[in-house]
Amino acid sequence: MKTLFKIVPALLISALLLISAVKPIEKVTYKCMIQLKNYTGEGAYVIISLINPNGGYEETLYVQGKDAEWYSEISEWWKFYGKRRPDIDAISGATISGGERAVHVIQIPEEKMGKGYKIRFETAVEDQEYYTKDLEFDLTQANLKGKKEGTGFIRYVRLMQQ
Repeated sequence: MKTLFKIVPALLISALLLISAVKPIEKVTYKCMIQLKNYTGEGAYVIISLINPNGGYEETLYVQGKDAEWYSEISEWWKFYGKRRPDIDAISGATISGGERAVHVIQIPEEKMGKGYKIRFETAVEDQEYYTKDLEFDLTQANLKGKKEGTGFIRYVRLMQQ
């Protein structure tokens, strides 16, 4: 019995030390304003993803458009998301139409900055084009400032740290 009273506190202390050694991933919050080009047709679905140094999807940061039945049409992202279908906290309501803008809050893992990761914006509009890399840039402090031009439905994106 005495041995049990010696072992249990030692195990509890070891467990607490182990838990306190695990550092949570720090995320930096940014306001992200997306301005679309003028076009006619349905609203655009916009996916914002963190891309790893090997060019693969690491994490979905934001989804503009909540009708999940259309997600499979965003084919490159769907290959990543569709297999696992993890919960995404940052899913917005309606899509945004041509000429409109939307402001979202995204969280970017601080530990990924300057380590070869990229931020990718994909856009798709029903019965129109799908742009896998409407906008993509290296994840660095310098690149998170200023205006970035899109190549598809996105006119530009601005990010501002909160």
